[in-house]
Amino acid sequence: MSIILYLSVALIAIAFFILVISLTKTLKAMKETMESVSTTLDGLENQLKGVTGETTMLLHKTNALADDIQVKVEKLDTVVDAVKGVGTAVQGVGDTVVDLNTSLQRVTKTVSSTVVKNEDKIAQALQWGAVAKEIKDKWFTKKKAKQSEEAKSEVMIHTQQLEGGRG
Repeated sequence: MSIILYLSVALIAIAFFILVISLTKTLKAMKETMESVSTTLDGLENQLKGVTGETTMLLHKTNALADDIQVKVEKLDTVVDAVKGVGTAVQGVGDTVVDLNTSLQRVTKTVSSTVVKNEDKIAQALQWGAVAKEIKDKWFTKKKAKQSEEAKSEVMIHTQQLEGGRG
């Protein structure tokens, strides 16, 4: 009878030892996975910084282009006004002045519409930059919360397994 008791205790000790070994392996694998996730997140963060920098640079170039176009449109407006004045003063000169005036007006309208189109692109670039930053912030927040939950649930599972093994 006492031999059965000793054998039972020995069997329980061996089972507990195997449980501890498997728990150790699981925790080591989880540590490696977490390190890999951390490395990946660091890489993504660096890439996102690069994209943000490029977006900022593109925005500055777009602003400079819009300013340059605006200056040129203002210069063309002066030319158009001068041509209008000449056309009014010399109505009898002919269709050439009228054609030139019309051409200059078309060019002015084209340049003005280009400025308006670029202003929309600038606004859109700003919006996309803000959206990208917001997505990045939410993604990192969710990732940290998920990692925390996974770690807690993994510990609870192992705790329950340990308690189940004792009972």
